[in-house]
Amino acid sequence: MPQDQQVGPDDAHLVARSLKQDHEAFGQLIERHASTIVSLAYRMVGNRAEAEDLAQEAFLTAFKALSTFRSDSKFSTWLYRIGVNKCKDWLRAKRPGKGPADLDVDEALDTHVAEMRTPERLLSQQQVAQELEQAIQRLPPLYREAFVLKHVEGCSYEEMQAVLGVSSDTLKMRVYKGRLQLSRELAALDPTQ
Repeated sequence: MPQDQQVGPDDAHLVARSLKQDHEAFGQLIERHASTIVSLAYRMVGNRAEAEDLAQEAFLTAFKALSTFRSDSKFSTWLYRIGVNKCKDWLRAKRPGKGPADLDVDEALDTHVAEMRTPERLLSQQQVAQELEQAIQRLPPLYREAFVLKHVEGCSYEEMQAVLGVSSDTLKMRVYKGRLQLSRELAALDPTQ
């Protein structure tokens, strides 16, 4: 969970101030981590509005549970865990017992295919990114969360283990299987094959 250059007090100091009912300090924590949590949620659920709502829920949950935060771990790791759990709950409620495919993916693919009807039929960099984003959304939820944390958010396996509560070996296998599925899907899109 790489953080941009932090300006001002570190997370631990802001958490301590927040525990003393300093709402401005918690606001700084939200400001510092909002884009990361929204990005994580978006990659897990595939819908920007839902991602923003889930990030807001994650921060609300974090605020209410701040007294349970143990400062022996990083605040960002604890917040990631809350964000991942909010996304998992949303995915379960949205698709009980079904695969991870989001209904919006079909609509987006139809639009993409219509836009792609050019004489050259070459994919632009933007279209490749869109295809990759859609392929990530089609990964099974366990592979998706591991892949997103590792390759999109840049987490180490140690950080992922702290966030997800799953062994490093299991996470490595999930990332590997996610990459394998993505490479198969993206290879199928290559018009030169």
